[in-house]
Amino acid sequence: MFDWLGFKNGLPLWWSYRLNRELKADVEDIFEGIAHTRKELLTSWTVEYWSHLERLLEQMEVIDEERTKSVEQYALSMDKLFAAARSRAMDLSEIFLLDEQATVVFSSHSAHTGVRYSAGSVISAGLEYTHTGSKCLYGPFADPLTLEIGPSTSAFHDKMTLLYIVPIIKGGIWKGALCGRVPNDVIGDLIQRESGHVYPDSGDNYIFMARPGLNKRIAPGTALSRSRFEDRTFTHGENLKDGVTTNWGTVSVKEHTELEIMFTDPATGKLHPGVANTIANGSNLFVAFPGYSDYRHIPVIGKGVTFQLPHCPDVWGMMCEGDLEEVYRIRSVRWKMIRLQVPLLIGYAALSTVLITLLFGQLPTLAAAGIMAVFNLLYGCIVMATLHKKAASPVVDNLQKISQFIRINAEGKGDLTQRLDHGQFAHDETKELAMWINNMIDSLEGIMLQVKRAATEVLSSQQVLHQSTVSTEGSTERMSGIIHDMIRSIRRQLKDIDIAKDVVGDMQGTLRALELKASEQITVAHTEVERIGEKMGQISNKVAETNRTIVTFMETTQQIRSVLQVIEEISSQTNLLSLNASIEAARVGEHGKGFAVVAGEIRKLADRTRQSTEEINETVQLIYKNAKEAFASMEEGTLVVQEGTQLVAAASQILSGANAEDEQKTQVVDEVVGLMEKIANVSMENRKISTEVEGKVQELLMDIVNVRHTSNYVEVITDFLQQLVNQFRLTETRRK
Repeated sequence: MFDWLGFKNGLPLWWSYRLNRELKADVEDIFEGIAHTRKELLTSWTVEYWSHLERLLEQMEVIDEERTKSVEQYALSMDKLFAAARSRAMDLSEIFLLDEQATVVFSSHSAHTGVRYSAGSVISAGLEYTHTGSKCLYGPFADPLTLEIGPSTSAFHDKMTLLYIVPIIKGGIWKGALCGRVPNDVIGDLIQRESGHVYPDSGDNYIFMARPGLNKRIAPGTALSRSRFEDRTFTHGENLKDGVTTNWGTVSVKEHTELEIMFTDPATGKLHPGVANTIANGSNLFVAFPGYSDYRHIPVIGKGVTFQLPHCPDVWGMMCEGDLEEVYRIRSVRWKMIRLQVPLLIGYAALSTVLITLLFGQLPTLAAAGIMAVFNLLYGCIVMATLHKKAASPVVDNLQKISQFIRINAEGKGDLTQRLDHGQFAHDETKELAMWINNMIDSLEGIMLQVKRAATEVLSSQQVLHQSTVSTEGSTERMSGIIHDMIRSIRRQLKDIDIAKDVVGDMQGTLRALELKASEQITVAHTEVERIGEKMGQISNKVAETNRTIVTFMETTQQIRSVLQVIEEISSQTNLLSLNASIEAARVGEHGKGFAVVAGEIRKLADRTRQSTEEINETVQLIYKNAKEAFASMEEGTLVVQEGTQLVAAASQILSGANAEDEQKTQVVDEVVGLMEKIANVSMENRKISTEVEGKVQELLMDIVNVRHTSNYVEVITDFLQQLVNQFRLTETRRK
């Protein structure tokens, strides 16, 4: 019946389980929810940090051309980019860049610059993996440099490390990598969430190796994250640093949980059933008596899952556990009432029997009945006082504490740094309620912090967008001025061409009538044609200058689109965070309505931000399209001008030959007239193209103004979002 526990240890645990057997379905849901939430949190965290490094890599490519111009300016730009990336990705303790020899050429930790990672180094396996072009989440591994650099966001810190590696591939060849260093204790903080821990005395969420892909040296069942009970911080008894005593030896670690401890049952030397079944089946849920033996040979229950983080070659497992004793430690208020009522009823029956025996043999019936009535009244008062003091009053006091705590955070204006002290509650439903309220407040605080950081990043990105828009507007206005000057020059040239055409026409009639004066008229025509050639050269220069301005403008619009992508990602994250807040609020029912309202407002703001970003994106795409059309039109204008220049040269050559051949003057004039007519046609087409270009530039100016207005609207939304979040007092040192 008591299986491996034995009678002495098994009986009290069996009794606790039997008293709370109706909670089994709830306990299953609890562990399912914990495991699912932690797995999704790890995945979203990993995706977020990949996006931070990818964004940084894109920004580095933009400033890469500065390297050839000025080494000092390039280094300054890199410093700014790395500092900005670290401020956004706070869990990273270092960002560094490797060249094709795997040498650190730039790092946010300057002492790291110049270090070369040769074959056999701590990260060589991860670097080799990226030579195929794939990104790699490598680790955990021990790196003393991580300890030297210092912590990022975790309260704990040692040399255990995770490394994000983004390869730089050019022409199919590995040219280096952009790397982000994360102290491994960060993932322990992500899955533990101490202040809202459901089972504070024994609950432990930990990661282990399930199926090694790249890290073959790490055996399945080996710890990959810090245990809550590694040292005395969260342990009231034995811990892994001092050693956990079992009948089969002491379980301990020297430096850290990661890679030192194997989750084996000390009684058998094999992987304990929770870990073994999770690896074998991909999932394991067991919450019934007698539980299963863990690495301390203590009966535990919980949920195990396997998962693979984005771009991590290894499959990890995670156990979300609690001691069977703590999970089923609860004693219902109903059970406490029964425990009070039973002895009171037994006492009443015994006293009534004794009193009736004494009275009814000695006193008249009426007197005995009166005494019994007084006795029942007095005993009833004693029962009421006892039930009030031992049962009702403690429950009411606890409910008042909970009510007061909830009232602090009501109406969306609360102190999310406070938690209920569940140690002040008895082991009944009120303690369960207090723990779940703490869990909800902890989740809400984490979500609010992420929303606050997201709003700050949206505001920062919006400011960059606004600066880019202002710069683009200035470039567009300058381009408009250049095009306007060019069009004005073209129009003057068109007038000159029309005059030249008229002159040539008059010259043709005059030469036919007065052949002797042909030479003089041809000279005039030659002069006009030379003047036309000069004007054509001016037009060609103006067109080339406009082309360069349009290319610069198109590059600026591309930069705006990259900023918009960041805002879209942040809007999606904000929407997901608000959904999580709604879920957490729904889990506590009526007490979570205030938080649900806030979550709904945040989701609306995220949707409005997404809509505004989509409008800006559509406008920018229209701007880019118009710019391309303007560029194409200018290219066409360049060809037309070149054709006109060639025709003018041909006309000049014909006129020059006419002076030497008098007898062919009439024929020459006819040919010149024909050429001038072609030039006139080219001029008309040039006029049409210049008008189209001018129209496109005006459209671009209007689009830029629209982008600026929409950008200002996004800033207003972000400010409102920050005001909404700032209503709550948050623990700024928390990350997740």
